Amino acid sequence: MVTPRKARPTLRFVDEYCELYADLFPEVRSFEAFKYLHIGMISDLKRKSLPAIAKAVGLGHEQGLHNLLTESPWSVSRLRQRRLKLLLELTQKQPMILLIDETGDCKKGDRTDYVKRQYIGNVGKRENGIVVVTAYGLFKGMILPLCFDVYKPRERLKPGEGYQTKPQIAATMMRELIAMGFQFDLVLADSLYGESECNFISTLVSLKLPYIVAIRSNHGVWLPQDQEVTAEPWQKFTRTFSNGETEVRYRREIIYGTRRSVRYWELTTDPKTLPDNSTVFVMSNAPAIKLDEIGDAYGERTWVEYGLKQSKDALGWADFRVTNYKQIERWWEIVMSAFTMVSLFADAFNRECPLSQQVFKQHPWWDNQRGWKNLLNNLRLVIEPWIAFNHLKPCFIPTLEQGFTRLIERMQQFYCPVIHDLLLRRILFNSA
Repeated sequence: MVTPRKARPTLRFVDEYCELYADLFPEVRSFEAFKYLHIGMISDLKRKSLPAIAKAVGLGHEQGLHNLLTESPWSVSRLRQRRLKLLLELTQKQPMILLIDETGDCKKGDRTDYVKRQYIGNVGKRENGIVVVTAYGLFKGMILPLCFDVYKPRERLKPGEGYQTKPQIAATMMRELIAMGFQFDLVLADSLYGESECNFISTLVSLKLPYIVAIRSNHGVWLPQDQEVTAEPWQKFTRTFSNGETEVRYRREIIYGTRRSVRYWELTTDPKTLPDNSTVFVMSNAPAIKLDEIGDAYGERTWVEYGLKQSKDALGWADFRVTNYKQIERWWEIVMSAFTMVSLFADAFNRECPLSQQVFKQHPWWDNQRGWKNLLNNLRLVIEPWIAFNHLKPCFIPTLEQGFTRLIERMQQFYCPVIHDLLLRRILFNSA
């Protein structure tokens, strides 16, 4: 019996992270392609097309990467389950904030599954495109990708498929995450979900999840004939952003008859003009959220917009060139995995910075800030020589090769402590 060859090494932190999923890929070439896509997605390539990624990682063509998305026998659901279990292990099942939102991408024609003319949030109007509902977690100031599911318009359903609204999709995802062991001390969502009483809100209530959701300005509440809607006077509050900056904003409580367990607020930057783009009505049942905290608490919802923006702009969420949804889903799940890999470098998971990172920190371009994009910038700084070497391999000269070899040897020292620790535990205890 021929022993299968080992996967070719790439960069230490990528190899160690991807090794946590190695047994999910029955073919070594598929596993190699899985690693190469992670490198390509976190690289500084403007477009994460398969030919561009293949060139960056030193492949002669993109066929192996394409095969990973189309023919290779691996399971998206198993990869997602493994990734979510990894996050549960790292967070020790501590509560986090759950962020629900949807995102869309414009697509021409109707060959791509579930594409239809519909509202695309990031362009602010109806266009031909595909829409997906997403769930992100916010844990100790770091954004974590959890899961997603495509919205299937009635007109594009395939035989045997049932129709679900976006709030119903979100409710299903929440139930699945709770069943896995995730705990959420707050759920944030926009008015599409806040106005869905029978699907989304009822699920939050049944799961006993505290929430702050946006609602329409004409939101209605049943009241007895002798009760009225009143608005409390405007009060100033200081909105504190994740980077420490502050801004004066205003809030007032809207009381429907008498105060109840569910309370209503109006938040704005200017109580005189109530600008559309900075005024929001919210509904909350979160008893732990104090009056002074309501603005900051709902403001955390912008993290999901940040996460979606980074997935699209930095990792190539919309750069897939396939039309079958099973293949698109594979691309999106690998984007989520690459996003997770970057998130694991956060201080929340690494108490000590390894010596190899201290060496790289001497570089004048090293980014010392703590956000997700700052982590990505540093990883790009680390992998750039490796990518440059792949571009120059066909025409290198011996002295240049020696210089790159020494540099890459130093790069191979760069690792993520928490990933390294997880890999060692998997090897020692053979735990899946």
